[in-house]
Amino acid sequence: MSRRRTGAAEKLVGAAPLFAALGDETRLSVIARLCTGGPQSIVRLTSGAKVSRQAVTKHLQALADAGIVRSRREGRERIWEVRTSRLAEARGWLDQISSQWDEALDRLRALVE
Repeated sequence: MSRRRTGAAEKLVGAAPLFAALGDETRLSVIARLCTGGPQSIVRLTSGAKVSRQAVTKHLQALADAGIVRSRREGRERIWEVRTSRLAEARGWLDQISSQWDEALDRLRALVE
């Protein structure tokens, strides 16, 4: 027997690829570099990195698949940039979860007192 998901639960399941992509240390590092340095080529992104250009490219593709980054061609280079709307979506989910925990803790505190 299958259970029907509520609208909120379906949206959260839709956000799973977003959080899965953000759950990797290298990907977070790439996002941080893009956020602080603006749009960058793979050459700039891998400069000083502890991983290969090929590895960074794979991580960028995973981030692109999750809708977190996008690229465009400029001459022979591909320039990568963060889609801030997707990061705002992640923040919205985290704010909602945080609010639910705050409410649960307030109920527990009232029960204990």
